[in-house]
Amino acid sequence: MNNGETINQLFLGEYKPSFTKGNRLALPKKLREAIDGNQVILIRGLEKCVYGFDKAQWMLEANKHIDLSLFDKESRKLKRYLYSGATETDLDSQGRFVVPTNLTDYAALENEVYIIGAGDHFEIWSSTNWQEHLNKISVELSN
Repeated sequence: MNNGETINQLFLGEYKPSFTKGNRLALPKKLREAIDGNQVILIRGLEKCVYGFDKAQWMLEANKHIDLSLFDKESRKLKRYLYSGATETDLDSQGRFVVPTNLTDYAALENEVYIIGAGDHFEIWSSTNWQEHLNKISVELSN
């Protein structure tokens, strides 16, 4: 990261890694190269997927929401949604990490998953949900 203000690396591509017993997942090398350090933050995504952030990038994103008013109902909902399911996890020497059960349940992650690069973060999708979502956005973008 560059002074915590901009992104030096982008999360790019689409990958179909193995999702092993115990909810272990290996982050593809190209995506690991965009991580500063060996920690990632995992949160509930907005479309039944899991978002993954480099810790420094997550802090930039979190700071946008921390300043939202506690007295605004929609702001409280967003904060609860983002932070209640968030977890910090360490990558091992091979780039593997455990996806917590609350997030695997939320995103319906089973044997076949996709990890996609989404610029400032990566996303973990069930194979079925990703294919449906990709088809939907392909149609929407072509109209």
